[in-house]
Amino acid sequence: MFVGWPGIGNIGILAVSALKDQLKAEPLGEIESWDFFYPRKVFIQDGLLEGLEFPSNQFYYKRLGHKDLLFFIGEEQPAVGGRMYASGEKAYQMANLVIDVAIQFGCKRVYTSGACVSLSHHQLKPRVIAVVSSKALIQEIKEYPNTILMSELGERGEGEGTITGLNGLLLAVAKKRGLDSLCLMGEIPDWLSGASFPYPKASRSVLEVFREILEVEIDLGFLDKIEREIEEMVETFYAKFPPDLKEEYDQRKSLVQTRPGTITVQAQIFVDDQFKEGEEGEKKPS
Repeated sequence: MFVGWPGIGNIGILAVSALKDQLKAEPLGEIESWDFFYPRKVFIQDGLLEGLEFPSNQFYYKRLGHKDLLFFIGEEQPAVGGRMYASGEKAYQMANLVIDVAIQFGCKRVYTSGACVSLSHHQLKPRVIAVVSSKALIQEIKEYPNTILMSELGERGEGEGTITGLNGLLLAVAKKRGLDSLCLMGEIPDWLSGASFPYPKASRSVLEVFREILEVEIDLGFLDKIEREIEEMVETFYAKFPPDLKEEYDQRKSLVQTRPGTITVQAQIFVDDQFKEGEEGEKKPS
C-alpha cells in the first residue's frame, strides 16, 4: 500500500498521486469524512440545499503483474486545535482505519511519503530520506538510488529524528499491527519548508525510488513544467539574497553542516517578505 497526505511542499501526496495516476489505479472505496472533518462548503442550487463537501479519503486498486497494489490518498489530515498536521484521537483512528483495509486485502508492506526538511541547497538534487520499521529493511533501503536513512543525515544528532503527522503515525500503527512499513521523504531545504508552493523537484526523487521498487517505467515528464516554474521562482528569491547570506548558504553545496545556523531564519524571513510583496504581481505555477 502507498499512502499520501498533504504536507510540506506537498512532496508526498504529489508523488503518491502521480504513481496512482501513472499506473491507472481505479477507485476502490473511501473513508467517510463526517467523523474527521468539518465540511469545506455547502452546495446550494436555485435556493435549495444540495449537500456538503468534505475532504476526500480515497482508496485505489491496481493489479501489477503478480502484485496487488493499494493506494490511499487523503486530501487533509485530521487535526485538533488548528494544527496543520494530524494529531489527537481522530488521527489515530484514521491511521487504524487505513491499516484495517490494508490487512483486509492482505497487504504485507505500507509505504508513506512526505518531506524531510534538511540543510540542503536548492540547486542540488534532493535525496530521499528513509525511515523503516525493522532492521531487516535497512539493507534494502541502501540499494535504492539516491536514498539514505534518516540516521545518516549529518545534521541529526545520534541518529534521532521525528516524522510529523500521519506519515509517522501510520508507520508506527502499521508496525504495531504486524506490517512492514517505510517512509520515503523527499529532501527540501529548510528555508523553503514554509513556502506556500509545492516542491516537485523532491517529488521526482521519491517517484524515482517508487519506480525502482515496483520495477516499472514511469514517465516523469509531467513534472517538467511545474518544476521549471517553481525553480524560476526559487532562483528569483535566491538572486536577491544579500551577499553574506548567499555566501553562507552556498557552502551547503560542498559541506555537511552539523546544526542549523542563522541562514535558516534569515532566509525564511527574507523569502516570506519577498513572497508577500510580490504575491499579486509574481507569476504563480499552474
